[in-house]
Amino acid sequence: MDLDQLDLNPRIIAAVKKARLKAVKEVLHFSGADLQRLTGLSSPDVQHLLTAASSHLRGGPILTALHLYQQRERFPAQHQRLSLGCPILDGLLGGGLPLQGITELAGRSSAGKTQLALQLCLAVQFPPQHGGLEAGAVYICTEDAFPSRRLQQLMQQQQRLRADVPQDVVQSIRFGSQIFVEHAADADTLLECVSTKVPVLLSRGMARLVVVDSVAGPFRCEFDGQASATRARHLQSLGATLRRLSSTFRSPVLCINQVGQGQSYLP
Repeated sequence: MDLDQLDLNPRIIAAVKKARLKAVKEVLHFSGADLQRLTGLSSPDVQHLLTAASSHLRGGPILTALHLYQQRERFPAQHQRLSLGCPILDGLLGGGLPLQGITELAGRSSAGKTQLALQLCLAVQFPPQHGGLEAGAVYICTEDAFPSRRLQQLMQQQQRLRADVPQDVVQSIRFGSQIFVEHAADADTLLECVSTKVPVLLSRGMARLVVVDSVAGPFRCEFDGQASATRARHLQSLGATLRRLSSTFRSPVLCINQVGQGQSYLP
């Protein structure tokens, strides 16, 4: 994790960087006395540094099974999932996307993954009584440009596709103004986006759905086979951040992953 993500005085962060400590984990490898000697910081500053670093890596509090059950019971069953707007797909998924956790949508190129993600970006904006969360969506593109034309086509068809919703409700939703698009072409930009920009939108209630299209794209291009360990660490960090956001803000996360066509060989 980057040191800039710590909630500390810039003076402290600058001193740590000057000591050539580049990651949060590196800070915790040293004792308080060693950090004072390396950075030239005072004892109180070092304590603030250690507290911030440990809290950042620890993430959210440890939850018991009882706590999770009690938290679930606070919400009616119909508010536990985000409807896809299609009874058949909702039936296959037990009602839709779970509000807490990451859902992976994998398939070959042109299988309709992005189309389904765009439909979810519209479905989340409907009121809860119609399967939505009455909020917007964050759409993070990592490979291709955002398919704005396809989105416009879907928006124009919502009255027909969502015949279960009264027309006045559909017409009252400003679909296009509640989808926030980010582009992240490399792994660092993607990690920064989900660590800094996405939490702001979720915390303000502007969005309740996060889509990453596609999740493996930056890692596949940036890391070769010899850097598999580094790629695994980055993916683990990304997954942990997305899970934490989903749990904290009760917002579903959809990660799209493209898979290649397997080859069969005759014996």
